[in-house]
Parts: sequence; C-alpha cells; structure tokens
Amino acid sequence: MTQLRIKNLLIRTVVGFNPHEIGKRQDIVLNVTIHYNSTREEKSDDPNDALDYRAITKLLIEKIEGSRYNLLESLARMVMDTLMGFSRVERAELEIDKMHALRFSESVSLYLTESR
Repeated sequence: MTQLRIKNLLIRTVVGFNPHEIGKRQDIVLNVTIHYNSTREEKSDDPNDALDYRAITKLLIEKIEGSRYNLLESLARMVMDTLMGFSRVERAELEIDKMHALRFSESVSLYLTESR
C-alpha cells in the first residue's frame, strides 16, 4: 500500500459561530494522508496510472473555499467524505487546523481517519 501526503495546504474559509467569526474568512491548514493500492503505479511511468493528487487538491480547495460551517467537525467530515469519494482511496487520515482559534495557541486541530 502506498501513502500519498498532502502537507500544510493553506485554505481560507468561513468556519465558526462566535460573533467575531461570522462571515469572516479564516485560515485553515490541511494535512492529508491517502493510502491506496499502487501495484500498477510502481511498475508504470504513465501519468494515467497515478493517483491524481492535483485533482484531489483542486476539488478540496474548491469545496472548502465555497463552504461555510459553524463547526470544525462538520468541515472535517465534508473533507473526509470528499477524500473517500475517490474509488482508489482505501484509507484516509486528515488533520485540519483552525489557525489562531484560541488566544496564545497557534491552532486547534481535529484528526479523522476512515477506511473502506
């Protein structure tokens, strides 16, 4: 099984329900690990055989930037559902950080895993 990692993907979106958060875009950072079977890819140099991480990243950015959530948990669930929507993904791990969510803290993060 191969692991593909997307590290420190910075996206701006509306997430939160406190008065100072409503309607304001905030930075979130995604770290994603995708586990997939790669027996064909290890022997091939054909781009059509590879897991298209650019398409996955583009879809995540589009969905996140176009969304608005009260809870970080709901946003994380949407991201995980999107990842698992790709048929070749056997397992996904997601850490999503909401930057500067707490005073004196760099971030608050949520971690999810899911397997087929």
